Amino acid sequence: MESINNFLLLLDSYLGSAGYFPFLLLGTGLFFTLYLGFPQVRYFKHAWNVVTGKYAKPEDKGDTTHFQALATALSGTVGTGNIGGVAFALFLGGPAALFWMWATAFFGMTTKFVEVTLSHKYRDQVEDGTMAGGPMYYMDKGLNMKWLAVIFALATIISSFGTGNMPQVNNIAVGMQDTFGIEPMLTGGVLAIILALVILGGISRIAKVTSTIVPAMSVIYIVGALAVIFYNIENLVPSFLSVFEYAFTGSAAVGGFLGASFAYAFNRGVNRGLFSNEAGQGSAPIAHASAKTDQPVAEGMVSILEPFIDTIIICTLTGMVILSSGVWNQKFENEFQRSDMIYLAGEYSDKNEDDRQALYKYLNRYESDVAPFSGQVQVIDGKVNDSRFTLMNARSVAEDTIYRIEDQPFNGQIEIIDGKLTNDAIIVEGKSLVHSAKLTTIAFKQGYFGEYGQYIVSIGLLLFAFSTAIAWSYYGDRAVTYLFGNKWVKTYRVFYVAGFFWASFADTTLVWTLAAVAIVLMTIPNLIGILLLAKEMKTTVKDYWKNFTPND
Repeated sequence: MESINNFLLLLDSYLGSAGYFPFLLLGTGLFFTLYLGFPQVRYFKHAWNVVTGKYAKPEDKGDTTHFQALATALSGTVGTGNIGGVAFALFLGGPAALFWMWATAFFGMTTKFVEVTLSHKYRDQVEDGTMAGGPMYYMDKGLNMKWLAVIFALATIISSFGTGNMPQVNNIAVGMQDTFGIEPMLTGGVLAIILALVILGGISRIAKVTSTIVPAMSVIYIVGALAVIFYNIENLVPSFLSVFEYAFTGSAAVGGFLGASFAYAFNRGVNRGLFSNEAGQGSAPIAHASAKTDQPVAEGMVSILEPFIDTIIICTLTGMVILSSGVWNQKFENEFQRSDMIYLAGEYSDKNEDDRQALYKYLNRYESDVAPFSGQVQVIDGKVNDSRFTLMNARSVAEDTIYRIEDQPFNGQIEIIDGKLTNDAIIVEGKSLVHSAKLTTIAFKQGYFGEYGQYIVSIGLLLFAFSTAIAWSYYGDRAVTYLFGNKWVKTYRVFYVAGFFWASFADTTLVWTLAAVAIVLMTIPNLIGILLLAKEMKTTVKDYWKNFTPND
Protein backbone atom coordinates (compact mmCIF):
# COMPACT_ATOMS: atom_id res chain seq x y z
CA MET A 1 0.00 0.00 0.00
CA GLU A 2 2.84 2.36 0.81
CA SER A 3 4.39 1.80 -2.64
CA ILE A 4 1.05 2.50 -4.31
CA ASN A 5 0.62 5.64 -2.23
CA ASN A 6 4.11 6.84 -3.21
CA PHE A 7 3.35 6.25 -6.89
CA LEU A 8 0.08 8.19 -6.59
CA LEU A 9 1.92 11.00 -4.81
CA LEU A 10 4.36 11.11 -7.73
CA LEU A 11 1.45 11.42 -10.18
CA ASP A 12 -0.15 14.07 -7.98
CA SER A 13 3.07 16.09 -8.07
CA TYR A 14 2.56 16.48 -11.83
CA LEU A 15 -1.19 17.06 -11.54
CA GLY A 16 -3.09 18.59 -8.60
CA SER A 17 -0.02 19.45 -6.55
CA ALA A 18 1.85 20.94 -9.51
CA GLY A 19 2.36 24.70 -9.46
CA TYR A 20 0.34 25.31 -12.64
CA PHE A 21 -2.88 23.59 -11.54
CA PRO A 22 -4.33 26.14 -9.07
CA PHE A 23 -3.67 28.90 -11.60
CA LEU A 24 -5.36 26.91 -14.37
CA LEU A 25 -8.41 26.26 -12.20
CA LEU A 26 -8.78 29.73 -10.70
CA GLY A 27 -7.69 31.35 -13.95
CA THR A 28 -10.47 29.64 -15.89
CA GLY A 29 -13.06 30.78 -13.34
CA LEU A 30 -11.63 34.30 -13.33
CA PHE A 31 -11.63 34.45 -17.13
CA PHE A 32 -15.28 33.42 -17.44
CA THR A 33 -16.27 35.68 -14.54
CA LEU A 34 -14.88 38.68 -16.43
CA TYR A 35 -15.86 37.45 -19.90
CA LEU A 36 -19.50 36.87 -18.91
CA GLY A 37 -19.75 39.88 -16.59
CA PHE A 38 -19.89 38.28 -13.09
CA PRO A 39 -22.82 35.91 -13.73
CA GLN A 40 -22.49 34.44 -10.21
CA VAL A 41 -23.57 37.83 -8.87
CA ARG A 42 -25.95 39.08 -11.57
CA TYR A 43 -27.88 35.83 -12.00
CA PHE A 44 -27.91 34.69 -8.37
CA LYS A 45 -31.53 35.73 -7.68
CA HIS A 46 -32.73 34.39 -11.02
CA ALA A 47 -31.11 31.04 -10.21
CA TRP A 48 -33.31 30.70 -7.10
CA ASN A 49 -36.40 31.43 -9.19
CA VAL A 50 -35.46 28.73 -11.68
CA VAL A 51 -34.74 26.07 -9.06
CA THR A 52 -38.11 26.64 -7.36
CA GLY A 53 -39.83 25.81 -10.65
CA LYS A 54 -41.08 29.32 -11.43
CA TYR A 55 -40.35 28.92 -15.14
CA ALA A 56 -40.85 25.14 -15.44
CA LYS A 57 -42.91 23.71 -18.30
CA PRO A 58 -44.35 20.18 -17.96
CA GLU A 59 -43.77 19.35 -21.64
CA ASP A 60 -39.97 19.80 -21.40
CA LYS A 61 -37.84 16.69 -21.92
CA GLY A 62 -35.84 15.29 -19.03
CA ASP A 63 -35.81 12.86 -16.13
CA THR A 64 -35.70 15.18 -13.08
CA THR A 65 -36.94 18.58 -11.90
CA HIS A 66 -34.54 21.50 -11.47
CA PHE A 67 -34.54 20.92 -7.71
CA GLN A 68 -33.89 17.18 -8.05
CA ALA A 69 -31.00 17.84 -10.46
CA LEU A 70 -29.57 20.38 -8.01
CA ALA A 71 -30.04 17.97 -5.09
CA THR A 72 -28.34 15.15 -7.02
CA ALA A 73 -25.41 17.41 -7.98
CA LEU A 74 -25.20 18.75 -4.41
CA SER A 75 -25.25 15.23 -3.01
CA GLY A 76 -22.22 14.61 -5.22
CA THR A 77 -20.39 17.61 -3.78
CA VAL A 78 -21.68 17.94 -0.20
CA GLY A 79 -19.81 15.01 1.25
CA THR A 80 -16.54 14.20 2.93
CA GLY A 81 -15.03 17.30 1.34
CA ASN A 82 -17.18 19.39 3.67
CA ILE A 83 -16.27 17.41 6.79
CA GLY A 84 -12.96 15.61 6.20
CA GLY A 85 -11.75 17.71 3.27
CA VAL A 86 -11.92 21.07 5.07
CA ALA A 87 -10.19 19.56 8.08
CA PHE A 88 -7.50 18.13 5.79
CA ALA A 89 -6.96 21.53 4.13
CA LEU A 90 -6.60 23.30 7.49
CA PHE A 91 -4.30 20.54 8.74
CA LEU A 92 -2.04 21.02 5.71
CA GLY A 93 -2.23 24.77 5.12
CA GLY A 94 -3.61 26.30 8.32
CA PRO A 95 -6.27 29.07 8.30
CA ALA A 96 -4.95 30.46 4.97
CA ALA A 97 -6.20 27.35 3.17
CA LEU A 98 -9.82 28.32 3.92
CA PHE A 99 -9.41 31.64 2.09
CA TRP A 100 -8.36 29.81 -1.07
CA MET A 101 -11.28 27.42 -0.71
CA TRP A 102 -13.55 30.50 -0.75
CA ALA A 103 -11.79 31.90 -3.80
CA THR A 104 -12.18 28.55 -5.57
CA ALA A 105 -15.90 28.58 -4.76
CA PHE A 106 -16.54 32.16 -5.89
CA PHE A 107 -14.94 31.73 -9.28
CA GLY A 108 -16.20 28.15 -9.36
CA MET A 109 -19.76 29.42 -9.40
CA THR A 110 -19.09 30.80 -12.89
CA THR A 111 -17.20 27.70 -13.99
CA LYS A 112 -20.19 25.56 -12.97
CA PHE A 113 -22.53 27.88 -14.86
CA VAL A 114 -20.49 27.39 -18.04
CA GLU A 115 -19.94 23.63 -17.87
CA VAL A 116 -23.54 22.83 -16.94
CA THR A 117 -24.99 25.07 -19.67
CA LEU A 118 -22.83 23.43 -22.34
CA SER A 119 -23.53 19.96 -21.02
CA HIS A 120 -27.27 20.48 -21.14
CA LYS A 121 -27.05 21.99 -24.62
CA TYR A 122 -25.34 18.92 -26.08
CA ARG A 123 -27.09 16.16 -24.11
CA ASP A 124 -28.50 13.02 -25.81
CA GLN A 125 -31.43 10.71 -25.23
CA VAL A 126 -30.03 7.18 -24.96
CA GLU A 127 -31.46 3.73 -25.67
CA ASP A 128 -33.46 3.38 -22.45
CA GLY A 129 -35.14 6.77 -22.97
CA THR A 130 -33.16 8.61 -20.28
CA MET A 131 -31.04 11.71 -20.88
CA ALA A 132 -27.25 11.55 -20.92
CA GLY A 133 -24.92 14.51 -20.88
CA GLY A 134 -21.69 15.84 -19.52
CA PRO A 135 -18.43 17.29 -20.79
CA MET A 136 -17.79 14.25 -23.01
CA TYR A 137 -20.84 15.23 -25.07
CA TYR A 138 -19.83 18.83 -25.67
CA MET A 139 -16.24 17.76 -26.35
CA ASP A 140 -17.53 15.28 -28.93
CA LYS A 141 -20.42 17.20 -30.53
CA GLY A 142 -19.42 20.80 -29.82
CA LEU A 143 -15.67 20.59 -30.40
CA ASN A 144 -15.51 17.50 -32.62
CA MET A 145 -12.75 16.22 -30.33
CA LYS A 146 -13.83 12.69 -29.57
CA TRP A 147 -10.37 11.79 -28.33
CA LEU A 148 -10.67 14.40 -25.58
CA ALA A 149 -14.19 13.16 -24.78
CA VAL A 150 -12.87 9.60 -24.41
CA ILE A 151 -10.09 10.77 -22.06
CA PHE A 152 -12.64 12.63 -19.93
CA ALA A 153 -15.09 9.70 -19.82
CA LEU A 154 -12.35 7.28 -18.76
CA ALA A 155 -11.20 9.76 -16.11
CA THR A 156 -14.81 10.05 -14.89
CA ILE A 157 -15.01 6.29 -14.35
CA ILE A 158 -11.72 6.35 -12.42
CA SER A 159 -12.82 9.42 -10.49
CA SER A 160 -16.16 7.87 -9.60
CA PHE A 161 -14.12 5.45 -7.50
CA GLY A 162 -11.39 7.87 -6.42
CA THR A 163 -13.64 10.82 -5.57
CA GLY A 164 -17.23 9.74 -5.08
CA ASN A 165 -16.85 6.20 -3.84
CA MET A 166 -13.81 5.26 -1.78
CA PRO A 167 -13.07 8.44 0.22
CA GLN A 168 -16.75 8.66 1.17
CA VAL A 169 -17.14 5.21 2.71
CA ASN A 170 -13.66 5.40 4.24
CA ASN A 171 -14.61 8.52 6.19
CA ILE A 172 -17.96 7.03 7.16
CA ALA A 173 -16.24 3.90 8.50
CA VAL A 174 -13.66 5.93 10.46
CA GLY A 175 -16.40 8.09 11.96
CA MET A 176 -18.59 5.13 12.91
CA GLN A 177 -15.66 3.30 14.49
CA ASP A 178 -14.48 6.34 16.47
CA THR A 179 -17.97 7.20 17.68
CA PHE A 180 -19.81 3.90 18.03
CA GLY A 181 -17.01 1.32 17.94
CA ILE A 182 -18.46 -0.37 14.85
CA GLU A 183 -15.93 -2.30 12.78
CA PRO A 184 -15.24 -0.66 9.39
CA MET A 185 -15.88 -3.86 7.48
CA LEU A 186 -19.36 -4.17 9.00
CA THR A 187 -20.16 -0.54 8.16
CA GLY A 188 -18.93 -1.06 4.61
CA GLY A 189 -20.91 -4.28 4.15
CA VAL A 190 -24.24 -2.85 5.30
CA LEU A 191 -23.89 0.38 3.31
CA ALA A 192 -22.74 -1.50 0.20
CA ILE A 193 -26.01 -3.44 0.20
CA ILE A 194 -28.07 -0.26 0.59
CA LEU A 195 -26.03 1.45 -2.14
CA ALA A 196 -26.71 -1.41 -4.53
CA LEU A 197 -30.47 -1.21 -3.88
CA VAL A 198 -30.51 2.54 -4.62
CA ILE A 199 -28.35 2.73 -7.73
CA LEU A 200 -30.06 -0.19 -9.45
CA GLY A 201 -33.15 2.05 -9.73
CA GLY A 202 -31.35 4.51 -12.02
CA ILE A 203 -31.60 8.29 -12.03
CA SER A 204 -35.27 8.43 -10.97
CA ARG A 205 -34.64 6.57 -7.71
CA ILE A 206 -31.32 8.33 -7.18
CA ALA A 207 -32.99 11.76 -7.57
CA LYS A 208 -35.78 10.87 -5.12
CA VAL A 209 -33.33 9.64 -2.49
CA THR A 210 -30.91 12.57 -2.79
CA SER A 211 -33.64 15.24 -2.82
CA THR A 212 -34.76 13.85 0.56
CA ILE A 213 -31.32 13.36 2.11
CA VAL A 214 -29.66 16.65 1.10
CA PRO A 215 -32.02 19.08 2.93
CA ALA A 216 -32.21 16.87 6.03
CA MET A 217 -28.49 16.36 6.37
CA SER A 218 -27.76 20.06 5.82
CA VAL A 219 -30.05 21.15 8.66
CA ILE A 220 -28.59 18.61 11.10
CA TYR A 221 -25.03 19.61 10.30
CA ILE A 222 -25.63 23.37 10.43
CA VAL A 223 -27.29 23.10 13.86
CA GLY A 224 -24.36 21.10 15.21
CA ALA A 225 -21.79 23.50 13.77
CA LEU A 226 -23.50 26.57 15.21
CA ALA A 227 -23.58 24.89 18.64
CA VAL A 228 -19.76 24.79 18.59
CA ILE A 229 -19.26 28.24 17.06
CA PHE A 230 -21.51 30.01 19.58
CA TYR A 231 -19.94 28.06 22.47
CA ASN A 232 -16.54 29.43 21.38
CA ILE A 233 -17.90 32.78 20.22
CA GLU A 234 -14.98 34.74 21.69
CA ASN A 235 -12.68 32.93 19.22
CA LEU A 236 -14.87 33.46 16.16
CA VAL A 237 -13.62 36.90 15.09
CA PRO A 238 -9.91 36.07 15.64
CA SER A 239 -10.39 32.81 13.72
CA PHE A 240 -12.13 34.60 10.87
CA LEU A 241 -9.46 37.28 10.71
CA SER A 242 -6.66 34.70 10.72
CA VAL A 243 -8.00 33.35 7.43
CA PHE A 244 -7.37 36.74 5.79
CA GLU A 245 -4.24 37.54 7.80
CA TYR A 246 -2.33 34.56 6.45
CA ALA A 247 -3.97 34.32 2.99
CA PHE A 248 -1.00 35.84 1.14
CA THR A 249 1.81 34.96 3.52
CA GLY A 250 1.05 31.39 4.57
CA SER A 251 -0.01 30.26 8.03
CA ALA A 252 2.35 30.80 10.98
CA ALA A 253 3.44 28.01 13.32
CA VAL A 254 1.10 27.66 16.30
CA GLY A 255 1.08 24.87 18.87
CA GLY A 256 1.82 21.54 17.23
CA PHE A 257 1.24 23.06 13.77
CA LEU A 258 4.65 23.81 12.27
CA GLY A 259 3.49 26.37 9.72
CA ALA A 260 2.65 26.38 6.02
CA SER A 261 4.13 28.49 3.25
CA PHE A 262 1.93 30.63 1.01
CA ALA A 263 2.50 28.27 -1.93
CA TYR A 264 1.56 25.22 0.13
CA ALA A 265 -1.56 26.80 1.69
CA PHE A 266 -2.63 28.17 -1.69
CA ASN A 267 -2.20 24.84 -3.46
CA ARG A 268 -3.89 22.79 -0.74
CA GLY A 269 -6.76 25.26 -0.35
CA VAL A 270 -7.50 25.31 -4.07
CA ASN A 271 -7.12 21.53 -4.31
CA ARG A 272 -9.43 20.84 -1.36
CA GLY A 273 -11.85 23.51 -2.61
CA LEU A 274 -12.11 21.67 -5.90
CA PHE A 275 -12.60 18.37 -4.08
CA SER A 276 -15.43 19.92 -2.11
CA ASN A 277 -17.43 21.83 -4.76
CA GLU A 278 -16.09 20.10 -7.91
CA ALA A 279 -16.37 23.32 -9.94
CA GLY A 280 -14.45 22.72 -13.15
CA GLN A 281 -14.22 18.99 -12.64
CA GLY A 282 -17.13 18.30 -14.96
CA SER A 283 -19.10 16.00 -12.65
CA ALA A 284 -22.13 18.19 -11.88
CA PRO A 285 -22.93 18.74 -15.60
CA ILE A 286 -23.71 15.02 -15.82
CA ALA A 287 -26.42 15.34 -13.15
CA HIS A 288 -27.84 18.58 -14.54
CA ALA A 289 -28.15 17.09 -18.02
CA SER A 290 -31.12 15.08 -16.71
CA ALA A 291 -33.18 18.19 -15.81
CA LYS A 292 -36.50 18.91 -17.51
CA THR A 293 -35.96 22.10 -19.49
CA ASP A 294 -35.37 23.20 -23.06
CA GLN A 295 -33.23 26.12 -21.82
CA PRO A 296 -29.61 25.01 -21.15
CA VAL A 297 -28.74 28.44 -19.69
CA ALA A 298 -31.55 28.13 -17.13
CA GLU A 299 -30.09 24.88 -15.86
CA GLY A 300 -26.65 26.45 -15.86
CA MET A 301 -27.95 29.14 -13.54
CA VAL A 302 -29.25 26.51 -11.12
CA SER A 303 -25.71 25.18 -10.82
CA ILE A 304 -24.42 28.61 -9.68
CA LEU A 305 -26.00 27.80 -6.31
CA GLU A 306 -23.91 24.66 -5.77
CA PRO A 307 -20.50 26.11 -4.80
CA PHE A 308 -22.31 28.76 -2.76
CA ILE A 309 -24.19 26.18 -0.67
CA ASP A 310 -21.38 23.65 -0.60
CA THR A 311 -18.35 25.83 0.12
CA ILE A 312 -19.39 29.35 1.07
CA ILE A 313 -21.92 28.03 3.61
CA ILE A 314 -21.16 24.47 4.71
CA CYS A 315 -17.35 24.41 4.35
CA THR A 316 -17.11 27.78 6.10
CA LEU A 317 -19.10 26.41 9.03
CA THR A 318 -16.76 23.43 9.29
CA GLY A 319 -13.72 25.69 9.05
CA MET A 320 -14.98 28.02 11.77
CA VAL A 321 -15.82 25.06 14.03
CA ILE A 322 -12.25 23.73 13.71
CA LEU A 323 -10.54 27.12 14.05
CA SER A 324 -12.68 28.59 16.83
CA SER A 325 -12.46 25.40 18.92
CA GLY A 326 -8.67 25.52 18.61
CA VAL A 327 -8.24 21.81 17.88
CA TRP A 328 -6.48 22.30 14.52
CA ASN A 329 -3.08 22.93 16.16
CA GLN A 330 -3.42 20.62 19.17
CA LYS A 331 -2.06 17.09 19.54
CA PHE A 332 -4.37 14.20 20.43
CA GLU A 333 -3.96 10.53 21.24
CA ASN A 334 -4.34 8.46 18.08
CA GLU A 335 -3.14 5.40 16.27
CA PHE A 336 -0.55 6.41 13.66
CA GLN A 337 -1.12 5.43 10.06
CA ARG A 338 1.97 4.34 8.14
CA SER A 339 1.54 6.92 5.38
CA ASP A 340 1.47 9.73 7.99
CA MET A 341 4.65 8.55 9.77
CA ILE A 342 8.28 9.39 9.04
CA TYR A 343 11.42 8.96 11.13
CA LEU A 344 13.86 11.86 10.77
CA ALA A 345 17.56 11.68 11.55
CA GLY A 346 18.41 13.79 14.59
CA GLU A 347 16.51 15.05 17.60
CA TYR A 348 13.99 17.84 16.97
CA SER A 349 11.54 19.62 19.26
CA ASP A 350 8.61 21.79 18.22
CA LYS A 351 9.34 23.89 21.33
CA ASN A 352 12.69 24.99 19.89
CA GLU A 353 12.54 27.82 17.32
CA ASP A 354 15.56 26.61 15.29
CA ASP A 355 14.08 23.11 15.12
CA ARG A 356 10.69 24.50 14.11
CA GLN A 357 12.30 26.42 11.25
CA ALA A 358 14.16 23.34 10.06
CA LEU A 359 11.01 21.20 10.14
CA TYR A 360 9.01 24.00 8.48
CA LYS A 361 11.40 24.00 5.52
CA TYR A 362 11.26 20.22 5.29
CA LEU A 363 7.47 20.01 5.41
CA ASN A 364 6.97 22.85 2.92
CA ARG A 365 9.40 21.34 0.43
CA TYR A 366 12.15 23.93 0.73
CA GLU A 367 15.82 22.99 0.62
CA SER A 368 16.58 21.56 4.04
CA ASP A 369 19.21 19.62 5.98
CA VAL A 370 16.51 17.41 7.51
CA ALA A 371 16.75 13.84 6.23
CA PRO A 372 15.04 10.46 6.83
CA PHE A 373 16.54 8.12 9.42
CA SER A 374 17.69 4.56 8.81
CA GLY A 375 18.83 2.07 11.43
CA GLN A 376 17.98 -0.51 14.11
CA VAL A 377 16.12 0.73 17.20
CA GLN A 378 15.62 -1.07 20.51
CA VAL A 379 12.10 -1.09 22.00
CA ILE A 380 11.55 -2.03 25.67
CA ASP A 381 8.00 -2.49 27.01
CA GLY A 382 6.64 -0.55 24.04
CA LYS A 383 8.87 2.49 24.56
CA VAL A 384 11.92 3.88 22.81
CA ASN A 385 14.65 6.06 24.29
CA ASP A 386 16.87 6.95 21.34
CA SER A 387 18.10 10.44 20.47
CA ARG A 388 19.26 9.45 16.98
CA PHE A 389 15.84 10.16 15.43
CA THR A 390 12.57 12.07 15.75
CA LEU A 391 9.26 10.45 14.84
CA MET A 392 6.93 12.74 12.90
CA ASN A 393 3.29 11.83 12.51
CA ALA A 394 0.71 13.87 10.64
CA ARG A 395 3.21 16.68 9.99
CA SER A 396 3.91 17.11 13.72
CA VAL A 397 6.45 15.88 16.27
CA ALA A 398 5.00 12.76 17.88
CA GLU A 399 4.87 12.52 21.68
CA ASP A 400 4.32 9.74 24.26
CA THR A 401 4.80 7.07 21.61
CA ILE A 402 3.94 3.44 22.35
CA TYR A 403 4.76 0.39 20.16
CA ARG A 404 2.60 -2.71 20.43
CA ILE A 405 1.54 -5.85 18.64
CA GLU A 406 -2.19 -6.36 19.06
CA ASP A 407 -2.80 -5.48 22.76
CA GLN A 408 0.69 -6.25 24.05
CA PRO A 409 3.64 -3.81 24.37
CA PHE A 410 6.38 -4.67 21.89
CA ASN A 411 9.82 -5.78 23.03
CA GLY A 412 12.72 -6.14 20.63
CA GLN A 413 14.35 -4.38 17.73
CA ILE A 414 12.60 -2.51 14.96
CA GLU A 415 14.15 -1.68 11.61
CA ILE A 416 13.71 1.71 9.98
CA ILE A 417 14.72 2.25 6.35
CA ASP A 418 14.57 5.70 4.71
CA GLY A 419 12.32 6.98 7.47
CA LYS A 420 9.82 4.12 7.31
CA LEU A 421 9.08 1.36 9.82
CA THR A 422 9.48 -2.00 8.07
CA ASN A 423 7.42 -4.23 10.41
CA ASP A 424 3.76 -3.86 9.40
CA ALA A 425 2.56 -5.89 12.40
CA ILE A 426 3.66 -3.24 14.89
CA ILE A 427 1.02 -0.68 15.88
CA VAL A 428 2.31 2.76 16.83
CA GLU A 429 0.27 5.10 19.04
CA GLY A 430 0.90 8.46 20.63
CA LYS A 431 0.06 12.15 20.53
CA SER A 432 0.18 14.12 17.28
CA LEU A 433 -1.94 16.38 15.13
CA VAL A 434 -4.90 14.64 13.52
CA HIS A 435 -6.65 15.35 10.24
CA SER A 436 -9.66 14.58 8.04
CA ALA A 437 -12.94 13.47 9.64
CA LYS A 438 -11.23 12.66 12.96
CA LEU A 439 -10.24 16.32 13.42
CA THR A 440 -13.77 17.53 12.68
CA THR A 441 -15.19 14.98 15.11
CA ILE A 442 -12.93 16.27 17.90
CA ALA A 443 -13.91 19.86 17.07
CA PHE A 444 -17.64 19.10 17.31
CA LYS A 445 -17.13 17.93 20.91
CA GLN A 446 -16.03 21.43 21.90
CA GLY A 447 -19.54 22.93 21.94
CA TYR A 448 -22.88 22.95 23.76
CA PHE A 449 -23.49 19.30 22.91
CA GLY A 450 -20.17 18.21 24.44
CA GLU A 451 -19.35 14.57 23.71
CA TYR A 452 -22.69 14.21 21.91
CA GLY A 453 -21.39 16.55 19.21
CA GLN A 454 -19.43 13.67 17.72
CA TYR A 455 -22.72 11.96 16.87
CA ILE A 456 -23.72 14.91 14.70
CA VAL A 457 -20.51 14.49 12.71
CA SER A 458 -21.06 10.74 12.40
CA ILE A 459 -24.66 11.15 11.26
CA GLY A 460 -23.77 14.06 8.98
CA LEU A 461 -20.82 12.15 7.58
CA LEU A 462 -22.97 9.09 7.00
CA LEU A 463 -25.66 11.03 5.14
CA PHE A 464 -23.30 13.41 3.31
CA ALA A 465 -20.88 10.76 2.16
CA PHE A 466 -23.45 8.11 1.31
CA SER A 467 -25.44 10.49 -0.87
CA THR A 468 -22.18 11.48 -2.61
CA ALA A 469 -21.48 7.84 -3.41
CA ILE A 470 -24.99 7.52 -4.84
CA ALA A 471 -24.57 10.56 -7.10
CA TRP A 472 -21.15 9.48 -8.33
CA SER A 473 -22.45 6.07 -9.34
CA TYR A 474 -24.68 7.93 -11.79
CA TYR A 475 -21.77 9.98 -13.12
CA GLY A 476 -19.79 6.81 -13.69
CA ASP A 477 -22.60 4.94 -15.40
CA ARG A 478 -23.21 7.88 -17.80
CA ALA A 479 -19.51 7.74 -18.71
CA VAL A 480 -19.77 3.99 -19.25
CA THR A 481 -22.87 4.57 -21.39
CA TYR A 482 -20.98 7.06 -23.55
CA LEU A 483 -17.98 4.78 -24.03
CA PHE A 484 -19.47 1.30 -24.18
CA GLY A 485 -23.27 1.55 -24.28
CA ASN A 486 -25.98 0.65 -21.76
CA LYS A 487 -25.14 -3.06 -21.68
CA TRP A 488 -22.02 -2.44 -19.54
CA VAL A 489 -23.71 -0.27 -16.93
CA LYS A 490 -24.70 -3.19 -14.67
CA THR A 491 -21.12 -4.53 -14.71
CA TYR A 492 -19.85 -1.09 -13.73
CA ARG A 493 -22.32 -0.92 -10.84
CA VAL A 494 -21.13 -4.29 -9.48
CA PHE A 495 -17.51 -3.07 -9.44
CA TYR A 496 -18.64 0.24 -7.94
CA VAL A 497 -20.34 -1.50 -5.01
CA ALA A 498 -17.35 -3.84 -4.52
CA GLY A 499 -14.93 -0.89 -4.44
CA PHE A 500 -17.20 0.88 -1.95
CA PHE A 501 -17.00 -2.12 0.39
CA TRP A 502 -13.21 -2.51 0.08
CA ALA A 503 -12.48 1.14 0.80
CA SER A 504 -14.31 0.99 4.14
CA PHE A 505 -11.28 -0.70 5.70
CA ALA A 506 -8.45 0.66 3.47
CA ASP A 507 -5.74 3.13 4.53
CA THR A 508 -7.25 6.63 4.71
CA THR A 509 -4.23 8.44 3.31
CA LEU A 510 -4.05 6.14 0.29
CA VAL A 511 -7.71 6.78 -0.46
CA TRP A 512 -7.31 10.57 -0.20
CA THR A 513 -4.23 10.46 -2.46
CA LEU A 514 -6.12 8.46 -5.09
CA ALA A 515 -8.95 11.00 -4.90
CA ALA A 516 -6.53 13.88 -5.43
CA VAL A 517 -5.16 12.25 -8.60
CA ALA A 518 -8.51 11.15 -10.02
CA ILE A 519 -10.18 14.53 -9.63
CA VAL A 520 -7.50 16.28 -11.70
CA LEU A 521 -7.66 13.65 -14.44
CA MET A 522 -11.20 14.90 -15.06
CA THR A 523 -10.61 18.58 -14.44
CA ILE A 524 -7.83 19.37 -16.90
CA PRO A 525 -9.62 18.00 -20.02
CA ASN A 526 -12.85 19.69 -18.91
CA LEU A 527 -11.21 23.10 -18.45
CA ILE A 528 -9.63 22.81 -21.88
CA GLY A 529 -13.06 21.98 -23.34
CA ILE A 530 -14.96 24.91 -21.84
CA LEU A 531 -12.21 27.40 -22.69
CA LEU A 532 -12.38 26.34 -26.34
CA LEU A 533 -16.17 26.87 -26.27
CA ALA A 534 -16.03 30.29 -24.58
CA LYS A 535 -17.36 32.22 -27.58
CA GLU A 536 -20.26 29.79 -28.02
CA MET A 537 -21.09 30.07 -24.32
CA LYS A 538 -21.33 33.85 -24.52
CA THR A 539 -23.62 33.65 -27.57
CA THR A 540 -25.83 31.06 -25.84
CA VAL A 541 -26.29 33.31 -22.78
CA LYS A 542 -27.14 36.31 -24.98
CA ASP A 543 -29.74 34.28 -26.88
CA TYR A 544 -31.31 33.14 -23.60
CA TRP A 545 -31.87 36.68 -22.34
CA LYS A 546 -32.94 37.87 -25.78
CA ASN A 547 -35.78 35.33 -25.85
CA PHE A 548 -36.57 35.29 -22.12
CA THR A 549 -39.90 36.45 -20.75
CA PRO A 550 -41.04 36.01 -17.11
CA ASN A 551 -43.81 33.69 -18.22
CA ASP A 552 -41.50 31.29 -20.04
